[in-house]
Parts: sequence; C-alpha cells; structure tokens
Amino acid sequence: MAFQASAQENEEAAGFVVDEIISKVDNYIVLKSDLDRLYQDQLTNGRPPGQQLRCQLLAMLIRNKLMMAKAEIDSVVVLDAEVDANTQRRMDMILSQSGRSADELEELYGKPLEQVRAELRDQVREQMIVNKMEDVMTDGIVVTPAEVRRFFGKIPKDSLPYFSASVEVAQIVKIAKVSEDQKNITRTELVALRNRLLGGEDWATLAKKYSSDPSVITNGGDMGWSGRGRMVPEYEAMAFKLKPNEISMPFESPFGFHIMQLLERRGNEYHSRHILISPKPSEADLAKASHNLDSIRTLIVNDSIKFQKAAKEVSDDVETKGNGGFFSDPNGGIRLMVDELDPVVFFKLDSMQIGDISRPIVYRTDDGKDAVRILYYRSRIAPHQASLEQDWSRIQDATLNEKKDRILQKWFQKARKDVFISIDPAYDFCGILDE
Repeated sequence: MAFQASAQENEEAAGFVVDEIISKVDNYIVLKSDLDRLYQDQLTNGRPPGQQLRCQLLAMLIRNKLMMAKAEIDSVVVLDAEVDANTQRRMDMILSQSGRSADELEELYGKPLEQVRAELRDQVREQMIVNKMEDVMTDGIVVTPAEVRRFFGKIPKDSLPYFSASVEVAQIVKIAKVSEDQKNITRTELVALRNRLLGGEDWATLAKKYSSDPSVITNGGDMGWSGRGRMVPEYEAMAFKLKPNEISMPFESPFGFHIMQLLERRGNEYHSRHILISPKPSEADLAKASHNLDSIRTLIVNDSIKFQKAAKEVSDDVETKGNGGFFSDPNGGIRLMVDELDPVVFFKLDSMQIGDISRPIVYRTDDGKDAVRILYYRSRIAPHQASLEQDWSRIQDATLNEKKDRILQKWFQKARKDVFISIDPAYDFCGILDE
C-alpha cells in the first residue's frame, strides 16, 4: 500500500513524476518529497547518509503531524501576523542569499514567487505550531548538575565531540541618527513618485524600482488585506484616514517614509499598497555616531565604566545589550564557535588581541540600518575535545535536549493512540509505531 494518487500510473506514463504519500496522521499527510528534502538538508549539514537517518527524519515528520493534529484538538494556534512576519523574513533571506533576481528565482523554482511564498507560509505555520506544542509539553523542564555529569559520563571517550575554537565577543552599537536634511530629501523623492503615480505610471513597477521594502519583489508594494493591529500605528492610522483610491502624501513610520494608496476598506479591515523609502544617514551623520561611540570607548579604556554596563545603558542593539553586549547562541550561551560568528566580526578578531576594544567600525545592521560599533574581544578557547570544564554550557544544553526528547517520545507513544496513523509498509523496518 503506497498511498499514491489513483491516477499515478497514467501520469507516470505521460512522463510526470508523481509524489507519494508515505504517511497519514489523522487529516495530515507526509509526502516522500518532504522526507527527501529534509534528508538532503541533513546531508548538506554533514550528517552521515543511511537508512537510520531516514528513519529518524520520518519519525520526526510524523511526530510533527501528530502535534498538528493534537494542536487542533487542544485549540493551540499561532497568530496570522506572526506567521506572515516569519514567512517574510524567510523570503527575504532566500532572496538575499540567492543573489538572483525575482525572475531568475521563479525560473529556478519553476513557479511564481507568490506560490513559493504560499508554500513556505504553510511550512512556517506548521513549524511555529509544533514549536508551541513542544514548548507547552516541556515547559519547566530543567536539568541538574548531576544529570549533566551523568549524561557526559555515558559518552564513550573515543566518541567525545571535537569542538572548534570558541570566543566571547561583545559589542556596543550606535545607529546613525538621520538628520532632518536627509529626511527632507526622502520626502521630496516620494512626492516626485506620487506625482508620477497620479500621472498614470504603474504602481508595482515604481515600487520594485524604488521601494526599500524587501517584500516588494514579490508583491509589488501590495500589502493585501490587514486588520487593526497588524501594521505599525502610523501606517494603520493613514489607512483609516484615506478615502478609497486616494494616495497619501509622504508620512513617517519606524521603517522610514511611505506613500500609501488605500484600495478598499471594509469595517476594521483595509487593503493598501505602499512605497517605502528609508532615508540614509549622511557621512556627517555617521561621523557623529562614530565620535559618540569613540567617547564611550575612551571611558571604558580609562576604566571609568565597564564595557557590559555601557552596553546595557547606551547600545542600540536590542539583541545584545541585555547580555552586556555579548553575542549569544540560541540557548543564551555567550561562548560561540568561531564558525557561528558573523564573518565581518570573525575577520576583525584576526587583527585583535584578547582584551582589546576596537575603534568604531561602520557597518550595516541585519535590518539594513547604517550604524557604528565597537567590539570587545574577551576570551578565546583553542580547538579541543569536549570537556565539562570548558564546555559546561553546551553539554548542559545537550543534556536538556535529550531529556526533552525523552518526554516528547513518551508523549508520542501515548498520543498516537488518540489519532489515526498509517505508514507506507516500505518503511516498516523503521519501527516507528513499535511499542
């Protein structure tokens, strides 16, 4: 029983490759292509190939579908706005990392980018629900020092992982404040674009050419239908101020300056499109931020204030300032493998000594803002075999993950009795449904 579509033989004869359903979990399915894609991703990340890996991945996919089914029963949901935001970030990452144009990507995928986005959104939504279910089921789980030592003690000495060099690095960031002169230049640009739109030029064409919003590549500036609370207050306020088809004058939000056209409104929902231009700081603006940061560096070097305290008080980087400026891993640890560092930071450390604080460095933040930062190179551990003394945080994380996996596996064994699950007999050797 391979769960194939009934027309598979005819379609194969016509030269089409038909996907296979290899598992059903209540109303959810796992496709062979899902497993193949995940398997290839793991190989790309260095996992050794083999049937054991395929079985592990299939078990994970089935467990995810079971969580989706149980989430439906337990009314566990995620907000559409959060799904949309995460999907957009993933799309932006795909576009920026590919180095290709939208047309080239459509040719590569063999489908419109809007279809790619829709499929990606389904994947993002599922993963967010699964993550939420896992968080609920493992909430409050901790490990004791004794459990960490026992976990580490069970690893054969010849199987201990070998860690690459790791470092502790902190930063203080000052985002260059855009002068009023630069803002006026942006307002003037948007007024000119508004006049061209009023003169009949195509919105999507101008948006793709001039807008700073990365989503414009796929949506041409059309933001679709939005309800109250979905957009920043400045954008929403303008949407409820305009009349249908009216184009606004330039207005400011935290993202920059917009012109917006209200296409339609019904109750508390509205359909709009916009062009966004984020004003760029001038050289003088960057120099002012750099001078400010250099003064802070002097205070630190003269021991008038500690780096961590200065970072918490003056840094503009939300992600690191709470850690005293230190970069951290997803679990909050501040010791990072060198290959986890931003390449720009990695290469800067090559010219620094332990304990050094760099001069101000101009760079661009992840969200595209022009900024200046100083780096503090606190420590470095050479490549080594794992040990409790040097790698406690990483081993503690591994212990916690293993404990959570045991809890999730027990949940799976219990929850699967409440939901219909079928697996293609070709995968019986995996023993996924064995007691």
